[in-house]
Amino acid sequence: MPSVILNSSLAELPSNTNLTSDPQSSRHTLRPTETSTSALTRATTMAVASRKPQNKHSIDYVWRSGVAGGMAGCAAKTIVAPLDRVKILFQANSPQFAKYAGSWVGVANAMKQIHQLEGPSGLFRGHSATLLRIFPYAAIKFLAYEQIRAVIITSPEKETHLRRLVSGSLAGVTSVFFTYPLELIRVRLAFETKRDGRSTLRTICRQIYGESMAGVGTASSAIFKSGIANFYRGFAPTLIGMLPYAGVSFLTHDTMGDILRSTPLAPYTTLPRPSNAPPENKPPLRSWAELLSGGISGMVSQTSAYPLEVIRRRMQVGGAVGDGHRSSISETVAVILKERGFKGFFVGLTIGYVKVVPMVAVSFYTYERFKMWLGI
Repeated sequence: MPSVILNSSLAELPSNTNLTSDPQSSRHTLRPTETSTSALTRATTMAVASRKPQNKHSIDYVWRSGVAGGMAGCAAKTIVAPLDRVKILFQANSPQFAKYAGSWVGVANAMKQIHQLEGPSGLFRGHSATLLRIFPYAAIKFLAYEQIRAVIITSPEKETHLRRLVSGSLAGVTSVFFTYPLELIRVRLAFETKRDGRSTLRTICRQIYGESMAGVGTASSAIFKSGIANFYRGFAPTLIGMLPYAGVSFLTHDTMGDILRSTPLAPYTTLPRPSNAPPENKPPLRSWAELLSGGISGMVSQTSAYPLEVIRRRMQVGGAVGDGHRSSISETVAVILKERGFKGFFVGLTIGYVKVVPMVAVSFYTYERFKMWLGI
């Protein structure tokens, strides 16, 4: 009879229960067995907790974050290269394409004309120079942001909106200073619309170097006399524009990340923490959530800095049109106001949104995924 009762009791036990012997007594004890999911979760948590906080100033972290940033920039720029070509032509008021500016149909017609005149490769005109510039630019930008954050934001309590804004702004200024000449060359290549007799990279560099220095005063330094300063044409508005653009971009992305990782949304927006993730890292966002965060970041930052971007483009191509006179910021502003009024500062903003939103979304997504894969 006792054996019958024991057997019937065992039949009612959950399938994940083991019967084990208590070495201290002759009685049997019942102990639930961990499911594979809970065991994996506990093992992952223990592995993450056992890792020491990473040293963001180490060579290992520097090269990993640099590679992640560079790849993010290349991926983002490649998917929007055709739109970037058209936007530059609109912003710089190209005589051949000015008639298309201001409408979605105009964007399509401009791309169609480029395709007819130059073939499919025309839509990627200047893209090789873009990639040559964007890898170091994005690598420096993301790397600088991580390094500056580590200095300014030393604890979660100090992670304020202002500190995030300052970190992003300084990172943007750092990256643009080192890569601006490549940006100028890229814009010049993209601005050309001739089917025959296209300028080579060497020709463009020689042309920029030898352009008129009128309008820059009587600087006596060798750098201005040599023409090297021409490679920084439009650098001042770029520098000014980068402060709000990069700062607002990183601030918005990080703030959106906090919102999407909040307790009510986290079950739907976050992924399990990888086993190789540093303990201080936040849970990664799902793909759609990361893309959403980056897209909103791109829209907000583009709006805040677009007028300065228009001024910069006009100054960059100033030597390629007219008499080569290098205009100051105030002169460029006056010309834009005279030609199109206040709306002239927002020419191409619509296509700017179409380009920047997916570009920034892909950039942050690629960067975060590479960080996860590289274990930083």
